[in-house]
Amino acid sequence: MSETSKLNRREVFSLVAVTAAGGALMSQTAFAQSANAGSASALLMPAADVCVLTPEVTEGPYYFDPELERVDITEGRPGIPTRVRLQVVDQSCLPMPGARVDIWHCDATGVYSGYAGQGDDGSVDTSGETFMRGTQFADDNGIVEFTTVYPSWYRGRTTHVHFKVFLDQTSILTGQIFFPDALSEYIYLNVEPYNDRASERDTLNANDGIATQASRASFAYIKELADEYLVAMIIGVDPNAASAGFSLGGPGRGMGEPPAGGGGASGSADRSAMVPGTASEQSVSS
Repeated sequence: MSETSKLNRREVFSLVAVTAAGGALMSQTAFAQSANAGSASALLMPAADVCVLTPEVTEGPYYFDPELERVDITEGRPGIPTRVRLQVVDQSCLPMPGARVDIWHCDATGVYSGYAGQGDDGSVDTSGETFMRGTQFADDNGIVEFTTVYPSWYRGRTTHVHFKVFLDQTSILTGQIFFPDALSEYIYLNVEPYNDRASERDTLNANDGIATQASRASFAYIKELADEYLVAMIIGVDPNAASAGFSLGGPGRGMGEPPAGGGGASGSADRSAMVPGTASEQSVSS
């Protein structure tokens, strides 16, 4: 990361790392033991509650399949470099090689590719574009990895990345990955182009209905590396289950139901309390 975009590791990662919705940042020691940062094939060894089935949540209105099997999904758009590493396992924590994983999310300005009527004023049209979307197939350890940027926010939703897992031509799981509010808030207030927004973020993890439904099983573990963030999550799927109405080539390839986040304004006091360096955070020892 450049000096202007690199976060203060001591400030951000010394926080009490529990989000408003119960998710947590993995400690540096635990993360080092669980995943080799330099290897996409390294197993993500399970923590206390990862061998549970990941809750299914709404697909949202912005899914389509651009049929792009690729690692780098940025298409050159700006943002903090972020590597998303996901491991697909069954309820016994056994890897599921060959699983297809799609991810999609908004860019650093809060817009998705492929749709009109976006942006803080509804004037942004990205029809025909495919940035921040891609497909990977799990390796022998059930792992897929994507190169992207840290996602921004849009009204009514907290920070998130969407994913779909397919097995045997059937969509087994549609879910979302969530991020710690303290880190997101620091980025949105201090890093370009995230901080070049006229509007103020209105939804956090605690008042996002989808994040609440997804539970702590859908919150990512995050490690700051020299030039990027590593975002990791284990996705537990039931190979005998199928998502109603979602299949490759079927209705699920188009638009789903609109997001159902809380959307209520969180208030400036709540937001400032999450930013490293405030009085409430200075009492946390590093």
